[in-house]
Amino acid sequence: MMKRKPNILFITADQQRADCFGFQGRAVKTPHLDQMARDGTVFSACITPNVVCQPSRAPILTGILPMTHGVHDNGIDLDPKIGENGFAGLLSNAGYHAGLVGKAHFSTFHTFEPTGTPECVRSSSEYGDDWYGPYMGFDHVELTVIGHAWWLPEKPPAGLHYERWYYADGHGDLKNRLLHAGYPGDIAVQTWESQLPPVWHNSTWIADRSIEYVRSHKDEPWCLWVSFPDPHHPFDAPSPWSRMHSPEEVDLPEHRTRDLDRRPWWHRAAVEAPIKGKFSDVRSNYSRIPPQPDDCLRKIIANTYGMISLIDHNVGRIFGSLESLGLSENTIVIYSGDHGDWLGDHGLILKGPMFYEGLLRVPMIVRGPGVPAGHMVGDPVSSLDIPASIMDWAGVEQPVEWHSRSLRPLLDNGMESRDFAYSEWELLAQRVGIQLSLQCVRTKSHKLTYEAMSQDGELYDLVADPFEMDNLWNDPVAAAVQRELLDMIAARPDDRISELATPVGAA
Repeated sequence: MMKRKPNILFITADQQRADCFGFQGRAVKTPHLDQMARDGTVFSACITPNVVCQPSRAPILTGILPMTHGVHDNGIDLDPKIGENGFAGLLSNAGYHAGLVGKAHFSTFHTFEPTGTPECVRSSSEYGDDWYGPYMGFDHVELTVIGHAWWLPEKPPAGLHYERWYYADGHGDLKNRLLHAGYPGDIAVQTWESQLPPVWHNSTWIADRSIEYVRSHKDEPWCLWVSFPDPHHPFDAPSPWSRMHSPEEVDLPEHRTRDLDRRPWWHRAAVEAPIKGKFSDVRSNYSRIPPQPDDCLRKIIANTYGMISLIDHNVGRIFGSLESLGLSENTIVIYSGDHGDWLGDHGLILKGPMFYEGLLRVPMIVRGPGVPAGHMVGDPVSSLDIPASIMDWAGVEQPVEWHSRSLRPLLDNGMESRDFAYSEWELLAQRVGIQLSLQCVRTKSHKLTYEAMSQDGELYDLVADPFEMDNLWNDPVAAAVQRELLDMIAARPDDRISELATPVGAA
């Protein structure tokens, strides 16, 4: 009998740092993901191709860098023609059933005008209760719009699958009062203990629907992207998960004071420049958090850990369904994320154009048939490499124009190695009040970020200076390394879009 193609279970968290796992030594409870790491391989130097949501998610789907597919900043929609030729559409054409449950964010939520996409808040009502795709190459989708409780779930007829389920029992207003108990932050800035019972939380719903998807497609090869919106801010873990980690016991960053005078010019500008235009209030009050005293930072981290632990719990439920259905032995599982969070590093919280390790690095854990157990790969790789890896495991040829490269050869007894991984971000002024053109390369030992408009940069020796305290840009001692990393940036394929895109909204 011909062996069936492996199933692909791809799980992501939103804004989870690469080091926020128990197995990485941090004081966060992640027993199921810790076990996954023991059973599989961890890529310890995986970075994101972009450090904010939409430009990091589009490469994971398409295998193409932001300045080639055009989603180079938040607020820019992915062209459906490009999206439909991503890994989901190609696998679907090759006989897989492709599904996505949770947060997609291939299109903009908060727009200036209705855009007609299902993810646009102002257009979502155009998609009826019987709509489950196709979308961006996926045969079946069950989505949440936004998924972060700074905004209450959209009331029908707006919203999508999660929101309509949330309100369907007639208790939506009660749930909203419980969800926003303590809003906008009675513990610390953007931090509160949600009273919404976890059974109604989107992390639980996403696991429920993912388990049902796997059960429904167990007799055919499938590829499922399970996309959790947490631990993205606000930091609102529901009780009792919010109390799982004592603020007094969480680990604080070694260096948590802003030292902007020691950094390139855009660091200060990005946190102090006035932001203008529509949605400027959101950018100023939601996307920026001022420096926090240690007691507040502890509470933020403790609640972040609670959100991660709830994800871990639901990942364990999904793993249990694979076992009960007899699918574990033929399923490749990948756990990753879109980008990280400074989470107090250098006095910063959330994300922005400062490519410190906590923001740039993302989780990358793989387990399944043929994947070495208890193994760690230290070569610099990227979440951009996920689609090529999925195609490789599925035995489907990837398009020649992709920038994505399969991770499988790195698992095969060192048959291949990587010298560097690359990230890029063309910021429009609506993001932080200034326009920037950033390119970053990370090797095993160094990291360089170059701002092309001003030709300024920063360079860190990650071995001698793991906390990134001493900028070696234009330091004669590091001149050879600086030239080498700039040459790596210059090696980017010459297939950039000719003009920057016009945003349709904020994010």
